[in-house]
Amino acid sequence: MSESAMQGVEILHGHVLPEWIDLNDHMNVAYYVLAFDKGIDAMWAKFGITDDYIRERRCSTFAAETHVRWVREISEGDPYTITAQVLAYDAKRIHQFLRMYHGTEGYLAATAEWMNLHVDLTVRRVAPFADDILGLLHAFVADQGDDPWPAGAGSVMRVKKPIFSVGGGPA
Repeated sequence: MSESAMQGVEILHGHVLPEWIDLNDHMNVAYYVLAFDKGIDAMWAKFGITDDYIRERRCSTFAAETHVRWVREISEGDPYTITAQVLAYDAKRIHQFLRMYHGTEGYLAATAEWMNLHVDLTVRRVAPFADDILGLLHAFVADQGDDPWPAGAGSVMRVKKPIFSVGGGPA
């Protein structure tokens, strides 16, 4: 796969496990989320948010919102690469976009957009990132390149011409 064809910073490589396959003979929805979650953990490690950080500083991140899009199937044994692109962050939040590519064929298999909150676990409330974490996050963003805002980020789920829509909701 050509690195130039991928967008984002490579953060994780893996293979689709047999137990991730569903009755449709492809990777099940839940395991895409699991693979992306492992990607988030790999990205957090680059920022210093590790098991030690969580234990020693009693802070972590919680997912506040996510939106997964499935683009093309991947199957048992297929290799995959997950890339990450930080879209925005402030003192307490980080908005990132992850992409899953087929590891050898290079096609985009899925995307996941996440909003995470930094949380003080002693009070279970959103709290500012420590300065050292913000420094590593800033360095990651500075090195992530100039990929544009992803086409799928911020998208709204809807049926374009519904036969039915609850309460005349957005259509």
